[in-house]
Amino acid sequence: MRLAAGIIPARYDSTRFPGKPLRPILGKPMIQRVYEGARTARSLSRVIVATDDERILAAVRGFGGEAVLTSPRHPSGTERVAEAARGVSEPIIVNIQGDEPLIEGGPIDGLVAALQDEDVPMASAMVRTRDLGLMGDRNIVKVVVDRRGFALYFSRAPIPWDAAGDFLRHVGIYGYQREFLLGFGRLTPGRLERDEKLEQLRALENGFRIKMIETSSPLLSVDVPADIIKVEDALRKRTHG
Repeated sequence: MRLAAGIIPARYDSTRFPGKPLRPILGKPMIQRVYEGARTARSLSRVIVATDDERILAAVRGFGGEAVLTSPRHPSGTERVAEAARGVSEPIIVNIQGDEPLIEGGPIDGLVAALQDEDVPMASAMVRTRDLGLMGDRNIVKVVVDRRGFALYFSRAPIPWDAAGDFLRHVGIYGYQREFLLGFGRLTPGRLERDEKLEQLRALENGFRIKMIETSSPLLSVDVPADIIKVEDALRKRTHG
């Protein structure tokens, strides 16, 4: 099996929630929750936090994690992950969002399995959602796939139109062939990416395929301080339920 490294981008300055990676969640900083969740993946040989802040670097090393300091000028987490990926030898890189404290190993292992095929440059995850009332929420990214599970399109708009029963909701975790990731930042963003404000459309607009893996893992990212309470409730249920 080809080896994989997990990289967690984490920046301190967030417009809506400054210092978010260090916010305690049931006694542990959020970045530690994410790190420990990622470590449950059987397919990762190592997990690295890529940060632009000395406080996050110190916190990760304080709980025994691996972390590297990256440039503060990166426009997105993907570029931060790519910088960190230059220093690893694993041929597969998984970009694990730093604000997903409920992350578990299953979706990560699914991406790594898909990327064992070297002809697949990129993979991501999705979850089947039956609450059609969420279709109109622009903050929920929808995806449609072909019969082999490759993404046809991602959108903040309802797709497919007039869906019945369920739809596929995108889960923001990505896996890449390392060499593809290192070149991704050199691809030119197109109109679809600019209009939808979805970076993964850059791959589709430039003719690259994205393999989608269906997962049942819960979706609960931390965007604002109030989300911490929801995550803590979910963790308690996971522990005692």
